[in-house]
Amino acid sequence: MTTVIQPGQIEPPAGEIPFIHQPDSAFRDKTVRLRQLAEGHVMKGFLLFMADLTDAQHAALTVFPEAALPTEAELMLCREHGMPPLSVQSWPRDPVWQEALRQIIAQVICTATPETKIILMRLQQMDSAALEAFATDILSGQFDGMELGAAPFVAAALQVYWTHMASTLGTQAFAPSDISNLCPVCASPPAASIVRIGGSENGLRYLCCSVCNTQWHMVRVKCTNCESTKGISYFMIEGASGAVKAEACEECGTYLKIMHMDKDPQVDPVADDLATLVLDLMMDENGRSRSGPNLFLISPSAIAA
Repeated sequence: MTTVIQPGQIEPPAGEIPFIHQPDSAFRDKTVRLRQLAEGHVMKGFLLFMADLTDAQHAALTVFPEAALPTEAELMLCREHGMPPLSVQSWPRDPVWQEALRQIIAQVICTATPETKIILMRLQQMDSAALEAFATDILSGQFDGMELGAAPFVAAALQVYWTHMASTLGTQAFAPSDISNLCPVCASPPAASIVRIGGSENGLRYLCCSVCNTQWHMVRVKCTNCESTKGISYFMIEGASGAVKAEACEECGTYLKIMHMDKDPQVDPVADDLATLVLDLMMDENGRSRSGPNLFLISPSAIAA
């Protein structure tokens, strides 16, 4: 465990740096990284199947149909008032995301285990209304009573839909939100954070959206949950490179993983999160709760699928 210095000693004022970063090929990068991490990993089968899932997301994104987007007037209003224009709670969701789900299922069912194939076939049989209700529960964090084994696939399709909208609009469409620890694009919590390298982003920490893949700047050594700068500490797996750590806050008792590209330039906020579940177990044993979700890991039941 290491306690480190205050944010003012780490990086320049936020106004001087890029506020938003949108990865050019988020799903493809995850696929490559997952396959790399799977080699020799105790969870090799799981990581390889997750690579198949992110590969299916990339394929669905490349053929995603046109979908309704906010008007320029709506975007301007949101920028003026610090509101995420594609909020998962208020944006009128286009059922076109269900086509992405069908494509994803068709691609991953070939390599799924027999148990997972049963889950996927049940998803295929759900009508549109049932899928919309499922989507609403995932995006609002209402996991009680949900078929958790099916949740990662529905979440995967929703991620494709929101990533399509966010990348179509581009970084210039968005401004900082009034709630700095929620995505300024879709108001979702972060799955992890990443300290980037290169150019004007070098050494800066970005939170990584759990839904739309947008990354937005937040100063380092600051809790991503309660925004406290007191009692921030870091934990890592013994013997690991230090590319992935758990950033914990004594004030609110939560943690979120932070990835360091200077330790490993290929580190990915979703792939490396999945590959370091032992760190989550360690944090749980220390009485810390995770503050942001990886929608592929809503519960251990999802891993079993």
